[in-house]
Amino acid sequence: MRPAAVSQAYSRPAVLLHWIIAALVALAYTAMLVRGPKGTDARVMWNTVHYCAGALVLTLAVLRVLWRLWNGTPPDIEASRALTFLARLAHLALYVFIFVQPLLGLLTLNSSGFPLVLPGIDLHIQLVGKDPLARKVIHDIHIVIGNAFYWIIGLHALSALVHHLIFKDDTLRRMTGRTGTRPAQPGISK
Repeated sequence: MRPAAVSQAYSRPAVLLHWIIAALVALAYTAMLVRGPKGTDARVMWNTVHYCAGALVLTLAVLRVLWRLWNGTPPDIEASRALTFLARLAHLALYVFIFVQPLLGLLTLNSSGFPLVLPGIDLHIQLVGKDPLARKVIHDIHIVIGNAFYWIIGLHALSALVHHLIFKDDTLRRMTGRTGTRPAQPGISK
């Protein structure tokens, strides 16, 4: 009996969650860059956009991990052990980022004495009370991680382009859902 074909692409839900989270992370970064001076209505609005984007990133990150655990991922693209290790390390860092960064943002807001209020659903999230010292430490860590991830996100995008344009493999196509299938290896089923 011939083994079933294995898709090289990520599933549609995984692709959708990837790109929505990427767009929300970009929106959160953009909101901080354009928010304007303290005390202005623009700053209040863009801070709210930043908070909501972060809350959605965290919510979708949970769904993304649950989907990944339930559905799995396509097989790795064949590459050197060093490249495979670096790709896995970068992905782990990105997963940690989409969980830790929104949580740090929420804790910064809470330790400033404010709940996260999600407009439209009137949900108030308060995990910790006001604590100015904790707020400074948490906020500083939030900023450092946010700045570091400019680089990690950039390297992730650059790596996808290098794979697509130089290595000419399916790395980028896998996250668009546009690759073919290959025969399954004997003894491996999905």
